[in-house]
Amino acid sequence: MSIKKVTQHPTQNEGLIFERSQTGRVGYRLPKLDVDETPFDEIIPAEFRRDDDLEGVPEVSEVDVVRHFTRMSTWNYSIDLGMYPLGSCTMKYNSRLNEKVARIAGFTGLHPLAPEEESQGALELMYRLQEDLAEITGLPGVSLQPAAGAQGEMTGVMIIRAFLDKRDGEASKDRRVMLVPDSAHGTNPASAALAGFTVKTIRSTAEGQTDMDHLRELCDQGGVAGLMLTNPNTVGIFETNIREICDTIHEAGGLVYMDGANMNALVGVARPGDMGVDVIHLNLHKTFSTPHGGGGPGCGPCCCTDELAEFLPVPRVEKDGDTYRLNYDLPNSIGRVKAFFGNFGMMVRALSYIYTHGAEGLREATETAVLNARYVAENLKDTYHAPYQADCMHEAIFSHKHQAKKGVVTLDIAKRLIDYGFHPPTIYFPLVVEGAMLIEPTESVGRADLDAFIEAMKDIDREAQEDPDLVINAPHSTRIGRLDEATAARKPVLRWRPDMDASATSA
Repeated sequence: MSIKKVTQHPTQNEGLIFERSQTGRVGYRLPKLDVDETPFDEIIPAEFRRDDDLEGVPEVSEVDVVRHFTRMSTWNYSIDLGMYPLGSCTMKYNSRLNEKVARIAGFTGLHPLAPEEESQGALELMYRLQEDLAEITGLPGVSLQPAAGAQGEMTGVMIIRAFLDKRDGEASKDRRVMLVPDSAHGTNPASAALAGFTVKTIRSTAEGQTDMDHLRELCDQGGVAGLMLTNPNTVGIFETNIREICDTIHEAGGLVYMDGANMNALVGVARPGDMGVDVIHLNLHKTFSTPHGGGGPGCGPCCCTDELAEFLPVPRVEKDGDTYRLNYDLPNSIGRVKAFFGNFGMMVRALSYIYTHGAEGLREATETAVLNARYVAENLKDTYHAPYQADCMHEAIFSHKHQAKKGVVTLDIAKRLIDYGFHPPTIYFPLVVEGAMLIEPTESVGRADLDAFIEAMKDIDREAQEDPDLVINAPHSTRIGRLDEATAARKPVLRWRPDMDASATSA
């Protein structure tokens, strides 16, 4: 029995929206003009009109557009579909209650230029979030303005510079060295450089912690403005010498900035301010479940000691009796770092998350995140090489050392995981571990999903030993195989032309 091929049958191999275009098809209708029609060339000056080869826009109906984008949306992996074991990125489940609260009309409809007297509810929410973050971190000065983690980080370093310039005056020019561990996030040295500092790298010990002897040696060389430290650090290990580290930097005349990217391992259990940290940024998307990815929106609050609060960005949200206000009168402030007052919707979601959990719930989330990571570490330690023997915190790190003997490297393992239905973990970071696989399940993942992930990782190891090519050539179940991702990032094809064929656009 033969089956006739139906050429118009919808498939998941979706073409471009241009390829769906049919002359004369429209998905909108405008009211008739009640004024005289003005020629296009009289409305838009010639210098603002396109003169390239884009011949119009696709002519499609509403249902064409809906189905096109819906089909493509099914290709995306999402936090609602499964776990993201991305180490250092903390892809938490985004609670639906957060989204419901963020859609309260009074919040969504508030114009960013509305006067203070008409924005009291929003200002109160921001003030309450500041107070909660101050309690969680042990650092009383808070600005919600930074737009994301990297900007919060840069804000913190700029505050350190402003403080040193005021404290040391002209002599501060001789204090321009920022110490950064070799396992730091890549944005740490970049932020330090943007703020005018020279970066010196601190070695890690064989146990994955800051080398105290090297730290003291660098401090003895003089000119130290501060230290940028992540704790737990980027290999997932808590810096047990944190108080000694802070004391050493303070004795050298510098300040301690803590990268708060890994606060999911500390909330409700330990406070950076109590450890001696002077300033920290937080990632609301990592620790407090606001949406993550796609380039934003983000929110990277900066918290600091009382001594540094005068340098925080303006305006600051303050309470004056029963009224909330924006205070611009901070003469030593580093200034504004973000248009308006930050990404307000992220603040609504974060406060909703904090209030939903309460103090006990936040601590439980932290403890569960650490438990989940240690469960993965314990179950994979005999299958994948573990570069450090210390108990991990919220993320576990492995390398491809065992599988590389068969020619299978970290990238191959990550690609093969896609065939098993899992998003790959963070790979090749931190750079201090060759062929690194940094796995962070977060507290959002239940034991059944953890077991399925662990089983998949063990199966891939077995395949690497018995049939390496199966892993090396993965993925096998996706619409497109391995892309040249570096070239795609550097030379993306962003514009459709009528003479382009399907292979050119899909590649």
